[in-house]
Amino acid sequence: MSTPDLNLLITLDVLLREGSVARAAKCLRLSPSAMSRALARLRETTGDPLLVRAGRGLVPTPRALALRERVGQLVQEAEAVLRPAEILDPGQLRRTFTLRNTDGFVETFAAALLARIAEEAPGVRLRFVQKADKDSTPLREGRVDLETGVVDDSTDPTLHSRLLFQDQWIGVVREGHPLSKGKISAKRFASGQHILISRRGRSSGPVDEALLAVGLTRDIVTSFGGFSAALTLVRESDLIATVPNRHTGKLRTGLHSFTLPFDMPPINVSMLWHPRMDADPAHRWLRDCLRQVCA
Repeated sequence: MSTPDLNLLITLDVLLREGSVARAAKCLRLSPSAMSRALARLRETTGDPLLVRAGRGLVPTPRALALRERVGQLVQEAEAVLRPAEILDPGQLRRTFTLRNTDGFVETFAAALLARIAEEAPGVRLRFVQKADKDSTPLREGRVDLETGVVDDSTDPTLHSRLLFQDQWIGVVREGHPLSKGKISAKRFASGQHILISRRGRSSGPVDEALLAVGLTRDIVTSFGGFSAALTLVRESDLIATVPNRHTGKLRTGLHSFTLPFDMPPINVSMLWHPRMDADPAHRWLRDCLRQVCA
């Protein structure tokens, strides 16, 4: 069995990324004819046409689509192996990182994180985007560098994670609400009208499971996909929201918060990243900054 030409991996990575023989040739500083010959070799080696003509352009075959992410990762790992180890100087770093978070996290932690970044690495910029679901595609594709959330059975098992902090559920009402005065029992809590917060659009959550364990149910009047909207409604009504304590600290200013009168499991908030970023010195530095800010 002949040894495959591993240089073809680089060629394949660029071809699949560019979707054009001419653009790939320009990226690799080859002539169009040399790139066409390389594509012919790739087709022969893989037994698949990889790119086929559609109108005036080329489109990838199903095999090419299946290979694209894997080939890109192999090339990045190979480049990392051959690259000299870096000694990071954050003060010289010029880079923009994208962080994906649920609402409340930015309001609570972004100011301290940005202050730390500005002190250590003034050339670094942070871009925060909303985390609407647990889809790991943005991390895999490199559109997001780091995200925060709860690791559970639906989390992509290929992602790396590290615990940032442990949070607790609390109840929140407006000032002057009946629950802002007197002792709160589980029965008194359940008898009110509640907001369910679920990004997945579920009809119940961990609060309902905890209430069922003590023989109670609650009246869920409405539901929201995030904490900010729910707490805004709490300010204007007699509805009750149940939210993570630390995660929503800044969002609850001017509201009355109270300890829940029944047991709830803690919330383990972690940071998550794709394995290809694990050894990147700048990414390691960013993870350390975030961990210390949240510690």
